[in-house]
Amino acid sequence: MTTSFDAIVVGGGSVGVPAAYNLAQQGLRVLVIDRRAAVGQGDNKAAIGGIRATHSDPAKIILCSRSLEQMSSWKETHGVDVGWKPGGYAFPVYDAGFEKTLKALLPIQKSYQLDIDWVDADTMADIIPGITREGLRGGTFSPNDGQLSPLKVPTAFMRAAMACGAQFRFNERVVAYEQQGGRIRAVVTDQGRYETAHVVIATGSDAAEDGEALGIQIPVVPEAHEGGITAPVAHFLNPLVVDMRPGPEGKTANFYFGQNAEGQIIFCYTPKELFIGQDRESSSEFLPILAQRMISLIPKMQNLLVRRVWRGCYPMTPDGVPIVDNVLEIEGLTLAVGMCGQGFMLGPGVGEEVASLVLNGQTSLSEEAHQRIRYNRDYDTSSVEALK
Repeated sequence: MTTSFDAIVVGGGSVGVPAAYNLAQQGLRVLVIDRRAAVGQGDNKAAIGGIRATHSDPAKIILCSRSLEQMSSWKETHGVDVGWKPGGYAFPVYDAGFEKTLKALLPIQKSYQLDIDWVDADTMADIIPGITREGLRGGTFSPNDGQLSPLKVPTAFMRAAMACGAQFRFNERVVAYEQQGGRIRAVVTDQGRYETAHVVIATGSDAAEDGEALGIQIPVVPEAHEGGITAPVAHFLNPLVVDMRPGPEGKTANFYFGQNAEGQIIFCYTPKELFIGQDRESSSEFLPILAQRMISLIPKMQNLLVRRVWRGCYPMTPDGVPIVDNVLEIEGLTLAVGMCGQGFMLGPGVGEEVASLVLNGQTSLSEEAHQRIRYNRDYDTSSVEALK
């Protein structure tokens, strides 16, 4: 059995598997280690599958633009279906304050050549059939964004990585990181020891624990969020919709939903009162609140049959922006953590950036974008992205 690798990726999820693929594609001998039974079995499988470049943070814009470029053409490039569904993202607006916020972001987004515009109420009603018209002011729409299958994407990346020579070890837990002279030397698991010059930490909600094992602080705290999916219905909804109205009883913030390629409506919301930690038990209040909110936006969805609900985690940083950087204090260590609930859409683009950090020792982003996702930065909570 091989026990020496050029790079070891710890974590086989939304970020780790694309990182492994990009590293193996460049000719490195790569090992992926995950404590679970298969790829994408952590918070990846709790994702609802949206992928957009229409953020307000420059790093997210660039990384997600790269993700879209890869994934929208994956089937043509690799011959594998990843559930790509074009249709864009729609942000309907019923409030003057939200209208002002979204319009203020447009110049930033357009400066990165993003295709996004404000549309009037009639156009938004055409984009989202059956939407409640009372009070609708319009909203923003970005037609080049879309959706993917959280079940198909990790497997597609794993197979592509394996075709380039990468190896995967599952049901294996990292117990220690060996360092010598200020640099990475090996990864020790409950089943073996693997020598390497480079380690990529892509462990999502567990990142802080890896930091402790490495002797550094990784400021990532998991927040539990709930989602669900309905039985399939005839297709009627093209975009993924973000509803920013105040939720019932003030318990929810943004509400997200879309109709996937199989016809199912997949949905989640951001609670006002955050649930810190990794408790993945669904709450009794989620579905009643969610249903009330969904029906108030599109009344004809009242007869949908919900098949299941679940809970996953957003690995949050203090400022709501990911950490994708080499750690200067430990040579050979790269962090790709703290995706703040957007690891699925960021993952392919982050994988490209990780390859640059490992192979070239430097970022592939602009200096402005790289500064936003550096490890050693001021985690100023006042700079949390407006459209997280």
